[in-house]
Amino acid sequence: MSRTNDISKYALLFLPWILSLMFLFSPGTSYVIAWLGSFFIFYLTMSGRVKAIPDDRTAAEQIMRPIFIVQIIFAGYMSCSSIFYFLNILGYQYLEKTNSVLVVDTDKLAIAAQCQRYYCLGHAAFASGLLWFMNYPVTKKYYIESTKLANLLMRTAIILFPVSEVFLRFPGLSQFYFQLSGLSFISGTLALAFAIPLRKTGNTLICLSFYLFNFYQATISGFKEPIILSVLVLGLFLYPNYKKVVTLTFIPLLLLLIIFLPSYVASFRQNAWSGEETADDASKIALDATLNNSDNSTWEFLVYRLSEIDMFTQYVKTTPAEVDYYKFQLIEQSAIAVIPRVFWPSKPVTEDLIMERVYNAGVVNRNSKVSAKPAFIADAYLSYGTIGVFVFLFAYGAIAQIIAIKAEKLFGGYILGTALIFSGLFQTFWRGLSFEFMVNSVFWSYITMLIVFKILRSRNILKEI
Repeated sequence: MSRTNDISKYALLFLPWILSLMFLFSPGTSYVIAWLGSFFIFYLTMSGRVKAIPDDRTAAEQIMRPIFIVQIIFAGYMSCSSIFYFLNILGYQYLEKTNSVLVVDTDKLAIAAQCQRYYCLGHAAFASGLLWFMNYPVTKKYYIESTKLANLLMRTAIILFPVSEVFLRFPGLSQFYFQLSGLSFISGTLALAFAIPLRKTGNTLICLSFYLFNFYQATISGFKEPIILSVLVLGLFLYPNYKKVVTLTFIPLLLLLIIFLPSYVASFRQNAWSGEETADDASKIALDATLNNSDNSTWEFLVYRLSEIDMFTQYVKTTPAEVDYYKFQLIEQSAIAVIPRVFWPSKPVTEDLIMERVYNAGVVNRNSKVSAKPAFIADAYLSYGTIGVFVFLFAYGAIAQIIAIKAEKLFGGYILGTALIFSGLFQTFWRGLSFEFMVNSVFWSYITMLIVFKILRSRNILKEI
């Protein structure tokens, strides 16, 4: 398989999108083709059919590289999670038809199919950006002694946690809290995955305690994502050494979390955020309510919360029909968001800037207290339509891959460069946030990466080759 860029092979990635356009007269068929097209793109990219997968490590040992982890989470969430919304339009709940005489809303089906075509196009463009700049093996400039790696990871986790808390208490610098706390979590989890096969009892107990503390914090955060990521990341790090165990335990566990977390989080927020209960008591009440849950909150979560297609349809319906394309406005607002508030106290509130286009599209009412920020692909569409989806999603993949390679070059290879630094500081690539949050997070994460590099070099932990 070739490691060079063959444009004719990249064209294969866009075949599902082109084919889905040929069935505009049948929205249901068009949707299914576009939806299945993402699985076709996964196959082409991760099998090396378009460009060879790096052979410096086995697939299991490089799963944290963008071609695998970022594509699976970001593109998988973006492009594949809408199937429940589609089934709901057709009158199904899970795989059971709820009303055999229900008339399908053809307009709603058509707009859902249109959005799924954008998802398919975005996935193809994103994958193209990843592959085009995927040049391994990386020429390393520095290295770290392998005997020091396990202890370094553990110390990094322990040191960065209190440091991140300090940044949280300084107005205007709280963004560094998110970078450093993410790096601390990844470092601790990676240290645990290192300690277990090495049978380092002391390291294992310390790292396990730190991991359980982080997991507990996730359960009382009121959000589903930290809980799922806690389990997912540990499974990914353990997978190279314990493939069968991870496959048999972590995959079912993740599925159970997806099923039960909506009910748990809803109950937790109701009790904790209202001030009626402490976080600990709210957690116990939520767990009990989840285990005895008999309502359909899980299906509603799968239809309207797991995927963001319901909101995306509203953006597509109103732009450009009622609201003009934003063109470079969102990029300009992203540049403003990068400036720390400590240097510009009167800087516009980023969330207010983002919510303005949410209100314009009628996604939520201006008088509502609900926050419903658009996903990255929605902002790409709002900027320039179909062209915007292609250009911005290609750039998304390209930038993620370029940064991942830079991290490996600076930090002596995959373990520190990709598994720790890239995964710890640039988890935002897994999520696909609004332009302003995305640009701000990537910019300051990159600055943090350079600062961490300078610290490790000054202490001679990273040695020049």
